[in-house]
Amino acid sequence: MPSRAVKKFALPFFGIALLVVFQQLFALEKALPIDFILFDRYVEKHSTTALSMSSSWQAMLRDTSSLTTTHQLEVVNTFLHQSFSYITDINQFNVEDYWASPAEMLVSKRGDCEDWAIFTYVSLRALGIPDIQLRLVYVRARIGGENSSVSQAHMVLAYYPDGASEPLILDSLIQTILPASARTDLTPVFSFNSTGLWAGSGNQKSKQSASARLSKWRDLVQRLELQGILL
Repeated sequence: MPSRAVKKFALPFFGIALLVVFQQLFALEKALPIDFILFDRYVEKHSTTALSMSSSWQAMLRDTSSLTTTHQLEVVNTFLHQSFSYITDINQFNVEDYWASPAEMLVSKRGDCEDWAIFTYVSLRALGIPDIQLRLVYVRARIGGENSSVSQAHMVLAYYPDGASEPLILDSLIQTILPASARTDLTPVFSFNSTGLWAGSGNQKSKQSASARLSKWRDLVQRLELQGILL
């Protein structure tokens, strides 16, 4: 019987039928296109020193493109943890909540949980991992120990190997990639990607897209396009 943590992050449907759908979608979906000339133009305009980090990111994507998905997750996750430091939006942008793009994060070399999740999402999409396998997950993260009742808003990235497997969680707070069953400190509130929005445990898909429901995501998508990334 699936664990509670697995159920919390589960995809809406299971079984052979869904696996067939996954396989068909994998065959159709291509890597996320990025106009790196436009991307670097934005980076250079805001920080000439950030161009070297942008080049390192692009080189990492090229070098990782032929690896297995498991290795791609590990390399991208390691790149994020080694390249960026954590900072709250109030300290960086003087606002409570701002979702930075990868280009903006490269310029500042810092970001919060949403920025890390977004950067990871774009990187994995650029490596050809289908959107259906990835979700940005807004959660309540328990802090202060296993018996603590204190939690805070947080965002992670979930990778679903297939329709029946529990997801792996990539998190700005810890470098180790763990299955959902090992992240009992996280309680999903909603999740989304460029094609859908799910409430709570992920079993209720909204009739509206994330862009229609989430103003910060809509604003981010518009900035991404201006910076050379078309979701």
